Amino acid sequence: MILENNFDLKRMASQVRRDIVRMVYECQSGHPGGSLGCTDYLVALYFKIMKHDPSFNMDGIGEDLFFLSNGHISPVFYSVLAHSGYYDKSELKTFRKLNSRLQGHPTTHEHLPGIRIASGSLGQGMSVAIGAALAKKMNKDQSLVFSLHGDGELQEGQNWEAAMFAPFNKVDNLISTIDVNGQQIDGPTDKVLGLLDLHEKFSAFGWDVMHADGNDMDGIVAALEEAKTRTGKGKPVMILMKTEMGKGVDYMEGSHKWHGTAPNEQQLVQALNQLEETYGDY
Repeated sequence: MILENNFDLKRMASQVRRDIVRMVYECQSGHPGGSLGCTDYLVALYFKIMKHDPSFNMDGIGEDLFFLSNGHISPVFYSVLAHSGYYDKSELKTFRKLNSRLQGHPTTHEHLPGIRIASGSLGQGMSVAIGAALAKKMNKDQSLVFSLHGDGELQEGQNWEAAMFAPFNKVDNLISTIDVNGQQIDGPTDKVLGLLDLHEKFSAFGWDVMHADGNDMDGIVAALEEAKTRTGKGKPVMILMKTEMGKGVDYMEGSHKWHGTAPNEQQLVQALNQLEETYGDY
């Protein structure tokens, strides 16, 4: 499904947010905060920006690829894949249930369409995305690779090896995005292990660095479209995307307490009353 109009993208984002809070509530487990914060980005990516095929071929030749590094925000990823046609959205009701393909962190052994890597151990996604981007270059495949990472995830050292490797090897078919929400499971990132100036850091490594408001659909669409124009020029592209954890549900917004906490029944009703049903609940 392609949604050319940003108004329709916003409507889809509302539906995906409804899915997120219902999925996490129904199994009383999962990560709603970051999922809600990254909804607009993933909706824009899958419904407008990326060239991708829901029939799903694992090699991904001739299509854009996406890698979710911060795999704990699987609820938003699963919902977006379902609404994109990778599998029936009714499967969302199995989230984190026994024998479900929709585990808490995406896995490949479940053979869920749209999932290319197991992600949950943080800090590894950029390395994988670089490998996929290099493979496309070797195959003379002109399509792009996208990846998403958490800001707290950058406390893992492997990220910085990857950040050094990509510009040195001119991996200029890669668009990585950092979800800069300033929150992680134990509290604000600047209290746990401050990240300092990410723009200066990635620029120093040789990335082409951009900024975007990840909770403004018009803004994130424009940023992703701009990022595509910067590919093929010798540098990987990095989008530092400012978001608010829990975006769209007022009592969750801006708090690390909703990083991995499920709402109770009253809180679910309160959340759903704030989110319009637009493309049909599962």
